[in-house]
Amino acid sequence: MSQPRRTPRRRAWTALTLPALLCVLAACSGGPAGVASASKDRPSASPTLAGPPGTLFDDFHYSGPDDPALDANGWEVRTGGGGPGIKDTWSAAGASFPSDTTAQGGRALQLQSSTDGTKQGTRQVEIQTTGTPLFTGTYAARVHLSDKPSSGRNGDHVVETFFPISASDSSENYSELDFEYLPNGGWGSPGPQLDTVSWFKADPPDRVNSALKKQRLEGWHIMMITFVDGKATYSLDGKDLFTSTGKYVPREKMDMHFSNWFIDLPFTGGARTWDMKVNWFYHKAGEAVSQADVLKTVEGFYGAGTHHINTVPKS
Repeated sequence: MSQPRRTPRRRAWTALTLPALLCVLAACSGGPAGVASASKDRPSASPTLAGPPGTLFDDFHYSGPDDPALDANGWEVRTGGGGPGIKDTWSAAGASFPSDTTAQGGRALQLQSSTDGTKQGTRQVEIQTTGTPLFTGTYAARVHLSDKPSSGRNGDHVVETFFPISASDSSENYSELDFEYLPNGGWGSPGPQLDTVSWFKADPPDRVNSALKKQRLEGWHIMMITFVDGKATYSLDGKDLFTSTGKYVPREKMDMHFSNWFIDLPFTGGARTWDMKVNWFYHKAGEAVSQADVLKTVEGFYGAGTHHINTVPKS
């Protein structure tokens, strides 16, 4: 059952340069009332981005992991060392933003991990927010899970995951909330299995969890975590799965991560590739938002052509 992320963390947020700021404006090509959009008439110096307060939204409308707008909008594709899974195999090459007819808006973030059963032939992938710590409120994403590899032999112990986490595993107030889908199981448990895990401490591990077992989840799903009033509640497609309370709720602000990685390498011989996709991510600070209202808000952003908005305080 699960393991702490062990991510070597992490570069600090830096002030936006003018080119990066223009990328932010380009990403916000329109919006509902109160949402700023790029305009030829907008002055280039010290522009103000307005929008619904305490809101972070992104529909991953980028050209690739080296798109300047990705960095400007507060995302980073991991390339460092460490775990979890097969240590030191993180690569930006697995992140892309292809057109997808099944995705809302026709585009999604694709996280593609691959292996031939050796460490040298393994590539894991993860993307995270930077510079906008998140705490109480609603975390929601439309995520496509895979039950089998897109190419190659099945059988890998892959983890497709969505989780907010502290900036440091060694923090005294370490916080982490996990959705982890294991189509082939792992850690001695057969799959398929969707774990929901709330952490108090990474080392030694101190956590509580629940598991949705024997349900194959291939396809698109709305994954949500609401953390308000001392309770962290996980839901899938509008159905509550697990609630943690007491010491098993976040105690400090966190970064948002999406990751696709391997627990171990159960067999060698033949390359195989696993895909996970993220259509959009939405966070509303300080409020428990229903799935219906999340979807209504997201639909409004898509209808207005708004690709990114961030009005969450940076501290």
